[in-house]
Amino acid sequence: MELLWFYVAIVLALSDILHTFIMWKVLNNFYIILGGLIYHSVDSSPWKTWVVHELMEALFHFIILSIVFLSPTIGILAATIHFIIDVSHTVLIGHMSVTEHRALHFVIESIFFMIIYGL
Repeated sequence: MELLWFYVAIVLALSDILHTFIMWKVLNNFYIILGGLIYHSVDSSPWKTWVVHELMEALFHFIILSIVFLSPTIGILAATIHFIIDVSHTVLIGHMSVTEHRALHFVIESIFFMIIYGL
């Protein structure tokens, strides 16, 4: 149980890589069409489209982590912290390289889960 925080952070990082692979390599055309549908359904607002995308990504992480750990609580926590980091770094920092993006997520998510499960 002492390393649960680490396992959750690792699985969340893998879930993010899986999400990227599925959406951009496997379902690329569908993903672009889905983005257009969302864009037109939220009053043609790029900002609202982006928030809906981030919420859908959080739902993806919730499902994956809930299944892996058989715990909806871990799924909710993981999805929430991932969503908060994505929104925060996009608003406050802007563009980051893939390595910087993944490192930022892993460090903050590790600290978050260390606080919850490591104490």
